[in-house]
Amino acid sequence: MTLPQADPARRFARQSGEIMAAIAEVFARGLFVLGPAVARFEQDFADYLGVPHCVGVNSGTDALTLALRAGGIGAGDEVIVPSLTAAGTAAAVVQAGAVPVLVDVDATTRHLDPALAYAAISPATAGVVVVHLHGIPADMDLWSAFAAKHGLFLLEDCAQAHGAEWQGRKVGSFGDAAAFSFYPTKNLGAPGDGGAVVTRNAALAARLRALRNHGWRDSARISETPGGNSRLDEIQAAVLSVLLPHLDADNAARRVPACAYRLALADLTCSLPPEQPGGVYHQFAITLKARDRAQEWLRERAGVGTAIHYATPLHLQPAFADCGRGPLAVSEALGQSLLSLPIQPELASFDIVRKVAETLADFQAERPSQSRGLMKSV
Repeated sequence: MTLPQADPARRFARQSGEIMAAIAEVFARGLFVLGPAVARFEQDFADYLGVPHCVGVNSGTDALTLALRAGGIGAGDEVIVPSLTAAGTAAAVVQAGAVPVLVDVDATTRHLDPALAYAAISPATAGVVVVHLHGIPADMDLWSAFAAKHGLFLLEDCAQAHGAEWQGRKVGSFGDAAAFSFYPTKNLGAPGDGGAVVTRNAALAARLRALRNHGWRDSARISETPGGNSRLDEIQAAVLSVLLPHLDADNAARRVPACAYRLALADLTCSLPPEQPGGVYHQFAITLKARDRAQEWLRERAGVGTAIHYATPLHLQPAFADCGRGPLAVSEALGQSLLSLPIQPELASFDIVRKVAETLADFQAERPSQSRGLMKSV
């Protein structure tokens, strides 16, 4: 029986009593869309992040799209985006009517390369999306200054970074807006799709609330702007309110296997994720030469499931083939070598960490010619 790389059902099971009670309350009220459960979660999540406004929407991708639209991004604009990220990050720019400009990442941080981002600025550049990849916070002092200097809308993609911190401050509180996903596998995940945008800007929050609900600004249901239907539902919000008080403890629990992996894999020919004290390890992704075969080896020899995030950088995907800017060799190399190990605390026990390390050591011993060619910088 293969141990899965992620299994959110095991996390839900720990608070199953509270979760079922919260869902029962929603059914007892009979209000299922934009009711008190959504209002409560929006307030609680905003308080948790230290921002005044949170707007619940129906997915992380919509959170990105609506944040850009509310920030005035649209036709004729360009938005700088790292190529090593989920497709939704760039798709949101397209859905907002703008053009994503895909830029390479730094080999060490795996975040958007600031020098290349600077080189990608054009007269049409209106925004930049900083992705906190795998739950490792980007340098938000740098990106806040970058956006301010060039007059850009700064959007944090926090889909993988719930509770992560930069210099003791929660990510999501730095940009003009920040987008979160509550997909089930996220550190704060719902049993379905969901998302949220947070911001310090009251006017932007008001635009977001209208955009998520057909452009309505009040109960008269008059569309003042072309909006849509992107509402976080009451059931997902109720579950998220149950899980939110446990988020910091769950993130701390993820750091335990992360630390164990760092020790256990130290002598192997691989590179490890960036080490940041505020990281929350949505993924623990290492780089390996012959990654695909190593993945098969772990599954076949040890029964350990792994995942690949992201094999094909966005500039190599047909939908975004014309959006790459400059050389993107680091994104391509990482796409060929990154392997995400089990990190969810319910899965990544010390025994599993040891088994992964021993199995990978055996793999590299069996294939010395393959492992010697690893680029340590990647």
